[in-house]
Amino acid sequence: MSDGEDTSAFVLGLDGVPWNLIERWVGEGELPAFARLFESGTVGPLKSTTPASTPLAWPSIATGRRPDGHGSYWFRTLRPDYTHSVTMSHEIDGPYAWDLLTPASVANVPMTYPAQSLDGHMVTGMMTPHKREGFTHPPELAETLAERVPDYQIGLDWESYDGDKREFAAEIDDVVDGRERLLEYLLAETEFRLGFVVFTAPDRLQHLVWDEDVLLEHYQRLDEVLATVQSYVDERDGTLFVVSDHGFGPAERIVSANRALELEGLLARRTDEGTRGVLGRLGVTKSTVRGWLDRVGIDDATLVESVPQGLVDMVAMQVPGTNAVYDIDYEDSLAFVRGAGSVYLNRTDRFESGTVEPDEVPEYKSRVRACLESVTDPETGERVLEVFDGDELFPTDDTSPDLIVEADPGYLVQTPLADEVVVDAQSTAAGHRPEGIFLASGPDIAAGRQIDGATVFDVLPTLLHALGEPVPTTVDGEVLDSVFADGSEPAVTEPTARTCEGTDRERRAPPSERAETNGAEADDDTSDAVEERLRGLGYIDD
Repeated sequence: MSDGEDTSAFVLGLDGVPWNLIERWVGEGELPAFARLFESGTVGPLKSTTPASTPLAWPSIATGRRPDGHGSYWFRTLRPDYTHSVTMSHEIDGPYAWDLLTPASVANVPMTYPAQSLDGHMVTGMMTPHKREGFTHPPELAETLAERVPDYQIGLDWESYDGDKREFAAEIDDVVDGRERLLEYLLAETEFRLGFVVFTAPDRLQHLVWDEDVLLEHYQRLDEVLATVQSYVDERDGTLFVVSDHGFGPAERIVSANRALELEGLLARRTDEGTRGVLGRLGVTKSTVRGWLDRVGIDDATLVESVPQGLVDMVAMQVPGTNAVYDIDYEDSLAFVRGAGSVYLNRTDRFESGTVEPDEVPEYKSRVRACLESVTDPETGERVLEVFDGDELFPTDDTSPDLIVEADPGYLVQTPLADEVVVDAQSTAAGHRPEGIFLASGPDIAAGRQIDGATVFDVLPTLLHALGEPVPTTVDGEVLDSVFADGSEPAVTEPTARTCEGTDRERRAPPSERAETNGAEADDDTSDAVEERLRGLGYIDD
């Protein structure tokens, strides 16, 4: 191993890339750069968080902490009044990899907006709004990026997709082109001990297109990106990690977990009385209003810029629909589902209109679990959901979900209040699976070795130990000893620990108490802009 500060590392993130596709296509000779890592390094599947979801998994990779440690359970944080606030970077507890290995060059890592101060350079990733104020550190990096990569895109909105799957794949390739030019700039013109760059394009593509011919072409493009990074790292005798936050697989059916709770009497919809009733009888619903706005050219971005969020919330409460935020009667509901299968009991000690007393939590948790575990596909008669206890997944955080529900392969959990519990998928072709990828190479990494049992929590501690650095006591993951070559320094040296103080973010602080970051205040306007971005990316169900 190189000595001290001379050691360097690069983490290449590939959002949503599944182990089974990489392993198969390497075996078939389709991905030469990946194949070189299989030969020269250590590889294997990487188990994601539960649920297997971007806003939980990427912070876990970057911090080595479980979601109850870093505090991110979804793109949006649930408030006591049942509404949401968008989860901002300073609400996620570190320390991050780039706090510990400096200087660092970081780009496109999800959940990093607004950009925080660091020793190095940052371009924020997924969650960055269309108006990009505050998306770089230092702030002047934005001007450099505009000059060097004028067509750079943070990501491609799903709502802009209106064509065949190959057209969409081509548009995704344009995003990859801009991402690669940013990568090349960082490699050539910034000095860093840690590089950490994520390509989210595979996730975006696979959600809408699950055609292996199309996917292979995209993966071959990613293989070229990997080759560029490999060359850079090898020239410097550095350490390379290639990771994904979760896997992916085809989905043919959608499961409405909230509808299942409704049929069991555990959730109630708001009745269409008063204004809601009149509008409903006139055929005015949230979906028809969205259709009218689309026809006159008013998109989500225009709404965010022009209409106060309070007015949007007020109108949404009056217009009938199937939205899991506005169309549930919380005063008559015992439980509800939000985000990526997060199940919340309507607890009196947590929510303004709570109906479940603290001493009733075990009883109702059992009832909700039994309800969801009994959901079957009417076409097959098979059960389709698996339920996990939030106290076991997130033992150190009282604000975590009470339960987590995940769908079996071929199914996706969604939150709208559908008419049926299980229906055919329409616009979505595939969804998240737990098994991502882990590939590592470097002077102390074992060659030609395959491992099992790695998790997203293990990435950071293993990376730190590979570079001879102590592991923070906040980390929940373990150093993957089997990654290291026999007799190498990391293999024969016990990991050391360090106590990190003053590195936690302003987790769940109200907007008025949050710090100003690189020109973008984390206020309600910023939150609205990010919310609009989430809708465009397909992560908000209407």
